[in-house]
Amino acid sequence: MSATSDPSKTDTGTMPTIRPLRLGALRRRGRLLRRLWSDAPISVIGGVGVLLFLLLALIGPYLTPYNPIANNFAERSETPSLAHPFGTDNFGRDILSRIIYGGRNIFALTGSATLIAVGLGLVIGLYVGYLGGWIDQIVMRLIDALLALPALLLTLLLLGALGNSRFTVLVAIVILYVPIVTRVVRSVVLDIKTKAYIEAAEIGGESRFHILFREMLPAVLPTLAVEGALRFSYAIFLVASLGFLGLGVTRPEPDWGLMVSEARDWYALSPHMMFFPAAAIVTLVVCVNLMADGLRRLLEYSEVD
Repeated sequence: MSATSDPSKTDTGTMPTIRPLRLGALRRRGRLLRRLWSDAPISVIGGVGVLLFLLLALIGPYLTPYNPIANNFAERSETPSLAHPFGTDNFGRDILSRIIYGGRNIFALTGSATLIAVGLGLVIGLYVGYLGGWIDQIVMRLIDALLALPALLLTLLLLGALGNSRFTVLVAIVILYVPIVTRVVRSVVLDIKTKAYIEAAEIGGESRFHILFREMLPAVLPTLAVEGALRFSYAIFLVASLGFLGLGVTRPEPDWGLMVSEARDWYALSPHMMFFPAAAIVTLVVCVNLMADGLRRLLEYSEVD
């Protein structure tokens, strides 16, 4: 091997070694996860639960043996059995298949809406927090006005103005959560923009983009991750509530909230029709909240270490 060869490769020149820094980062993350499991195992269980729901939403529709929208009146309102683990509804549709397909819709709608809201809130919060002055005052007064409106009322107003569709629900979630995320990000930026490393970047002539997204963003991301998880949880409950009211849903498309609503008239005869979709909503919301608590604890551990 010549003196100029790359020391990060083996003698064959094809297999790079793992850098010590990367190994150190992996060990540190493993140590934080072990500490989280020791202090709050239920938060880890919540995170695993969210991953299982997500996995089921991604691959479950390819594994279900029944069409979630196909009526089968010969098997109406059957109780849970081996053929139908969650039973069937009043149209003979398999409830488990409908819950799995409904989970895909829940994740697609709430996940995309939350990501858009968090992204917009991040950019706006970074800029108004860093710039300050009259721009900050105007934006924050607009945010205060939006936050003064009840979430469900604002959503109903948008659905009435833009039409009843899932796209309108997505827009409503974004409008609802951008102000909240903006306020959270702005509070973090106000705390760090007077730090020495930010002042050093300004004195060094770094661009505003560099300061915001290379210097400030890493300090904002941990708090943003926790806030994003909480917004996702609230979005799930909001979408389920709208589905219960029959808004944003196109029948016979599977929707957890709509399934609960349709089962009300059959509760006395077939309580399983309401129990399983309601349990799916509650379980997912609880798991997401537990995951958010775990992210908060990991943030605290990182600051201590």
